[in-house]
Amino acid sequence: MTPDEYCKDKAAKSGSSFYYSFMFLPQQQRQAIIALYAFCREVDDAVDEIADPDVAAQTLAWWRFEIEQTFNGTPSHPVGKALQTALQHFELHQEYFVEIIDGMEMDLQQQRYASFKHLALYCHRVASVVGLLAAEIFGYQNRKTLNYAEKLGIAFQLTNIIRDVREDAERGRIYLPQDELERFHVGEQDLLNFKQTPELEALLKFQADRARDFYQQALNALPEQDRLNQRTGLIMAAIYQATLEEVERDGFRVMQQRVSLTPLRKLWLAWTTARRERKRAR
Repeated sequence: MTPDEYCKDKAAKSGSSFYYSFMFLPQQQRQAIIALYAFCREVDDAVDEIADPDVAAQTLAWWRFEIEQTFNGTPSHPVGKALQTALQHFELHQEYFVEIIDGMEMDLQQQRYASFKHLALYCHRVASVVGLLAAEIFGYQNRKTLNYAEKLGIAFQLTNIIRDVREDAERGRIYLPQDELERFHVGEQDLLNFKQTPELEALLKFQADRARDFYQQALNALPEQDRLNQRTGLIMAAIYQATLEEVERDGFRVMQQRVSLTPLRKLWLAWTTARRERKRAR
């Protein structure tokens, strides 16, 4: 299996919405974004799939070294080798990869967030920085596009947090800000015991409104001249916004079931969004 095949396999097996947006990219960009996504999956799995925190921390430390080796031209892991190919074509900053690892490390060190201000740093590291790297791969002419990528990353992460409340609670993690839990009278033990309450539904509605605001901020920040190049991000946004709408349509019953879109619907959203952006660019 070649490094690129390894990354494709990693991306495909994840079942993520992101994978559907990659289909419409030229080969060079597709190779780079899949390598980036595979890297994110590797470091995320190090935290979520390794039960021993010490082993997880050692794995992240190894990835720090591997990123250093990748930028020095001597990677050993298939993902590092695939990223090395991407570096030949795109200006991807080493410090961004390190910052992603910093974000994953926060999951080992911190399982509560006092306020949204504190949560925003986590969202920036694990999502917005990925968006900034992706923007470099997709290409842009106007630097305002980087603001779009930053805001969109936060919107994506907030959507994940809303959808995955139960899954995170199963790992002992609560990403909903503590001051907002208190404001909406949602007890921490209620979350850890997977209780579906009207108070939780009201809190998640508040979070969904915040996520929608970030989606709007992102789309408002995207210069018209860069929309076609950034259509992959717009495809992701269409899929994530549809997911958020489904969670809301289901009454935010996240403790009872995990909402997800079918592969066919994701593919349809990807195709229609790509088609719309091509028409708009003409």
